[in-house]
Amino acid sequence: MLPLSFEFFPPKTAEQRDSLQHSAERLKAHSPEYVSCTFGAGGSTLSYTYDTVVALMAQGLEVAPHLSCMGGTRDEIRELLQRYVAIGCKRIVALRGDMPSGMAVAGEFRHAIDLVRFIRSEFEGHFHIEVAGYPEFHPQARNADDDLRHLVEKVAAGANGVITQYFFNADAYQRFVRDVRALGIQVPIVPGIMPISNFSQLKRFSDLCGAEIPRWIERRMISFGDDVDSVRELGTDVVADLCTRLIEIGAPALHFYTLNRAKSTIAVIERIRG
Repeated sequence: MLPLSFEFFPPKTAEQRDSLQHSAERLKAHSPEYVSCTFGAGGSTLSYTYDTVVALMAQGLEVAPHLSCMGGTRDEIRELLQRYVAIGCKRIVALRGDMPSGMAVAGEFRHAIDLVRFIRSEFEGHFHIEVAGYPEFHPQARNADDDLRHLVEKVAAGANGVITQYFFNADAYQRFVRDVRALGIQVPIVPGIMPISNFSQLKRFSDLCGAEIPRWIERRMISFGDDVDSVRELGTDVVADLCTRLIEIGAPALHFYTLNRAKSTIAVIERIRG
């Protein structure tokens, strides 16, 4: 079985914390290489990610905190990284990120490449750095060539690996890897996998991030209406088939966007493991 990793987000309520702890414990049984934790940007929410990282590490997991350019000053990011070094974090996911709700200005960094360069200059050799890749291209990229060029620059700046945006077309990933390799990038390119349990939520996410949902999947899902079991069953079939295809074409690992829930991710893992 390929190495697995799981993404979580910082909970904000006691109920969410309990849910995350339970999900992380269930997913830990599937021996992830590491788990990642998304970035709470803007003011006091900077602490949400750190506190969640500490809690996940207490469960015996290796954790890769996300760092975003948005909402943090250079000094805040440096201090946060120092705290991660102190608790034993060895991985970082460096992202541009989105503007936090209600914020009028971004942080001191503008692009993920600036963050990668900063981490390398301040903490050279300590962190394994992952960056984002977009098989269906970043929705704000001017064109495909620009998007690929940005990825080349992030790797040249010191990124060790790439985690992709989720997608449902294995051919898009295969072509993306081929194009990236042709530009001389040899770091691992790990596909991001989004399990399907709530289709209306998935549709909202996909509209925002530019991930394409194949028409036949969308039409079938819509036809199920409120039949949650049918949505989950088709979702498991679709995502497990995608993972099987990715394994066949040489994906080095699988990174699951769990949304702090274990059930749908575990269903896919069990299906592809037989």
